[in-house]
Amino acid sequence: MIGYVTVGTNDLPRAAKFYDAIAAEMDAPRMMEFETFIAWGKIGGPAGIAITKPFDGNVASVGNGVMVAFEAKDKDQVQRLYDIALANGGVCEGPPGPRGDGFYASYFRDPDGNKLNAFVMGPAAA
Repeated sequence: MIGYVTVGTNDLPRAAKFYDAIAAEMDAPRMMEFETFIAWGKIGGPAGIAITKPFDGNVASVGNGVMVAFEAKDKDQVQRLYDIALANGGVCEGPPGPRGDGFYASYFRDPDGNKLNAFVMGPAAA
């Protein structure tokens, strides 16, 4: 249903470092890159993510209530993605742990303040 998600950044090199690390863990290489935009993912694969300086030239801002969720393979990958995020300038919004029956997740923000999540559902969350 969703092809990709784009979040804004005010510092493309800093954001690229953060998302390069997350994407490496998810086996999602850079697939497109321009002066103000970088996207990670695989053609024909699951939804990708991109960062961009806003087209209108204004400062990038965080959407209140907006969150991008990365589907992990298992609980160990949820932990690795959380650790990678914090090691690359991210901020904790909730450490890895169960969040209800069959849902295991961590929450963090990227260096620009965009809220992200790594999760597993079903048997992998047990």
